[in-house]
Amino acid sequence: MKIRKLLLGGLLACLVVPCMAATFAKGADVSWVSQEEAAGYKFYNSSGVATDPFVLLKGIGVNAIRLRVWVNPGDGWNNGADVLYKAKRAAAQGMRIMIDFHYSDTWADPAHQTKPAAWTSHGYADLKTDVYNHTWGILNYLKTNGITVEWVQVGNEINSGMLWPEGSTSNFTQLAGLINQGYAAAKAVYPGSLVVLHLANGYNNTVFRWFFDGVKAAGAKWDVIGMSHYPAAASWSSYNTQLATNMSDMVSRYAKPVIISEVGMDWQQAATAKSMLADLMAKVQALGSNGLGVFYWEPEAYPGWQGYTMGALNGSGQFTQALDPY
Repeated sequence: MKIRKLLLGGLLACLVVPCMAATFAKGADVSWVSQEEAAGYKFYNSSGVATDPFVLLKGIGVNAIRLRVWVNPGDGWNNGADVLYKAKRAAAQGMRIMIDFHYSDTWADPAHQTKPAAWTSHGYADLKTDVYNHTWGILNYLKTNGITVEWVQVGNEINSGMLWPEGSTSNFTQLAGLINQGYAAAKAVYPGSLVVLHLANGYNNTVFRWFFDGVKAAGAKWDVIGMSHYPAAASWSSYNTQLATNMSDMVSRYAKPVIISEVGMDWQQAATAKSMLADLMAKVQALGSNGLGVFYWEPEAYPGWQGYTMGALNGSGQFTQALDPY
């Protein structure tokens, strides 16, 4: 009888939240990779031989790839075709895939949640339709081209909401309505996918409680809580501890698993980044089935590419020891 109850409990859990793959996600967001290659950059193995970066990452232990989507980017990067190109390369290496919807034509983060130009004049009702159609359209395009998507991120670092002003956190009801359109579209295409709501500053338990209490009360649907984590080299241990406390609280407070959607540290601090990442992975794995994985953000970024310095690549185009914990 006890065994039957345990089995039934597991079945019911899978009906509420789709059953997750047992493998811990050792991930990387490589959304810049095709743009870098188009600019003439190459990636090299330890012997200095130019090699497909997806092959290099697989050799390091990366088993999952995260890719951002912009609605109508002016230069074309991160549009549907570019995302499919990178997703096919990841799938060819047996990597699992997370799609990160920004719902903007460019970067979305706590300080920037600008509507796509084509949606600028749209009110709340139209924006709900926009979110559904865009999410469904991109995911269906990927699916019809043979791509399986495991995680769908509805919004990127949405601490302050998305699609301002209608979807700002000044109106949790409308924000939840937009989130639910993304959720419904994801499930319509990939019923078993896990929908992630992602916030910056994963160490900040006060902000996470405020946000998720707000969207929960407003009826938002989600499967996983995503976090960004960019600790300073000098204080990473303290921030990792705060992050661990917040992760445990999120799991217990909302009965949802967590995933580190982004992590990074200056490429010149590779040894410190290695220690930080090893400790972080241990803390996420300590949550058992409630700790889904860790995604390093743009480890393939050349030092200073687009002004970014927190990749895991040296100036010779080789991955540093920062990714050794994978």
